[in-house]
This record gives sequence, C-alpha cells and structure tokens, in this order.
Amino acid sequence: MKFLTNLLLWGILLVLCWPLALLLILFYPIIWLIALPFRLLGLAVSGIFNLIEAIIMLPFKVLSPSGK
Repeated sequence: MKFLTNLLLWGILLVLCWPLALLLILFYPIIWLIALPFRLLGLAVSGIFNLIEAIIMLPFKVLSPSGK
C-alpha cells in the first residue's frame, strides 16, 4: 500500500513539476544510502534500550503472580 501511495504522489509530482520528479528519481538512491547508517544506528539503540528494559523488569516478572 505504501508503494502505491508513493507512486501516486510521484505521478502527481511528475505532472506538476517534472524536473523535480526526475531529480527525485536520480537522487533517491543516494539519499537512501546516506540515511542507511542512521537507520541501523536507530535499530541498535532500540535493541539496547529493549535489553536494558528487560534486565530492569526481570525481577518484577519473576516475583509477579503466575495467574497473569
């Protein structure tokens, strides 16, 4: 669904301002490559926060009633 939305938006941009749409097609892979390390860093930081949360919450989960 996201692909179709992006394609529709790009088609509208192509009709309204074709030079900008062509520049977007040319520079999108470069922008994606520049953003990739930041996405990987965000994934790593999220994993670290989830690990810290699991370590902190472990005693509460062990001591909680087993009926839940």
